[in-house]
Amino acid sequence: MKIIEITFDDFTITTDKSKMDIVAIHDFLSKYSGWSDNIPIERVKTSIDNSLNFGLFHNGKQIGFARIISDFSTIAYLGDIYVLDIYRGQGLSKKLMDAVIKHPNLQGLRRWILLTSTADWLYEKYGFRKLPKPELYMELFDPNVYKTDTQN
Repeated sequence: MKIIEITFDDFTITTDKSKMDIVAIHDFLSKYSGWSDNIPIERVKTSIDNSLNFGLFHNGKQIGFARIISDFSTIAYLGDIYVLDIYRGQGLSKKLMDAVIKHPNLQGLRRWILLTSTADWLYEKYGFRKLPKPELYMELFDPNVYKTDTQN
């Protein structure tokens, strides 16, 4: 997989796994995301190892992230996408999404999947739409998978 690196102002977006700050990503996902609260750092590391990752950095500090799970031929799932609160409102989420959507290994896919409860306005700019036939969608979902026995 070709490593992509985009630099603008004091920001960089890269797909280089070796540059991902797993501790910073884990901190956001486990404490502030709302979708993967309490996720163990080992799970975050494994997910990064097995995905196409996009890190957003400001002067070398990781401030955003997006992760793609794909077969790179027919389908891609966009997940774990965020920009830290203090950096929002600067167009950085659009820059991150541009990098994801334009990645050369993600062209010509039949389907993209995204689950979100926020920022519909952003994803709609990239062609994402609500499911036209939600009755076709099925899932096996365990919202308590990261809870410890003491949290249940």
